[in-house]
Amino acid sequence: MAHPKRKISKSRRDKRRTHYKATSATFMECSNCGSPVLMHRVCADCGYYKGKPAIEKEVAV
Repeated sequence: MAHPKRKISKSRRDKRRTHYKATSATFMECSNCGSPVLMHRVCADCGYYKGKPAIEKEVAV
């Protein structure tokens, strides 16, 4: 098996890894209640997805 002749410096290694970074989550506004919701998820506040009820939420009395 081939082996590198020289150690790759930390600087060179880090330059190669500059594009490996985390991206922030994309939020959108709920069509029913207007709260911020992760894309392609049911709204945690009202239980709606794409304008239709997906889950029943209990009403606090």
